[in-house]
Amino acid sequence: MYKRGTNIISHFNEHATIYIFMIILFLTGIIFGAILVNSMSFAQKQDLIFYLERFFGRISNEQSIDKVTILKDSFLYHIKFLLILFLLGLSVIGLPVVWVLLFIKGLVVGFTVGFMVNQLQFQGFLLATVSIAPQNIVIIPIYIIAGSLSMIFSISLLNKLFTRKISQTTLQPFAMYISAFLVLIAFSLSAALIEAYVANEAMEAMIRSVYSEE
Repeated sequence: MYKRGTNIISHFNEHATIYIFMIILFLTGIIFGAILVNSMSFAQKQDLIFYLERFFGRISNEQSIDKVTILKDSFLYHIKFLLILFLLGLSVIGLPVVWVLLFIKGLVVGFTVGFMVNQLQFQGFLLATVSIAPQNIVIIPIYIIAGSLSMIFSISLLNKLFTRKISQTTLQPFAMYISAFLVLIAFSLSAALIEAYVANEAMEAMIRSVYSEE
C-alpha cells in the first residue's frame, strides 16, 4: 500500500508539467466562457433566460426531476467522456482533441456560472454554488487527471514510435493505463451521486424558496 502511494507521488512529480498544463488549459476555458457571456447580445441573453425561467417555473411547481434518471444520465455521460479521452490517448493524432475537449469543458463551466451570475446576480451565484459546484469539485479533477494520463500515454507511444522500441514493454504501461481509467470511472460515480442526491436537492430547495418569496 505504501509502495503504491509512493509510485503515485513519483508519477505526479515526474509529469507535473503535463498536469499543470492541463489545469491551465481548463482554467483558460473557464475564463473564455465567462468572457463569452459578456459578448452575447441582449436578445441572446433574453432567449436563454426565458428557457431558464421556464425550468425554474417547473421546479417551483413541484415538478421534481427523477434522481435515478439524473444519476444514470450523469454517470453514463462521465463514462462516455472518459472513454473518449482513453481512446484518444491510444492514438497520437488524438492528442490535440484531448486539449480541445478539456478546454471546452472549462468553457462550459465558465459560461454557465458566468451567465447565472450575470443575469441573476447574487441569487445566480448562490444557485451556481449549490447546483454546479458540488459535483464539479469531484469531476473536474477526474477529467484533468484523465486528460493528463491520455496525454502522457500518447507522448510515450510517440517516443516509442520514433525510437522503434514498441515491444512487450508497452504492455505493462497499457495495463496501468487501463487500470487508471477504470479507477477514474469508479470515482466518477461519486460525482454522479452528488449531482443526483446533493446538488439537485439543494437546487430545487433554493429555487422553491426564491419563487415562494416572490
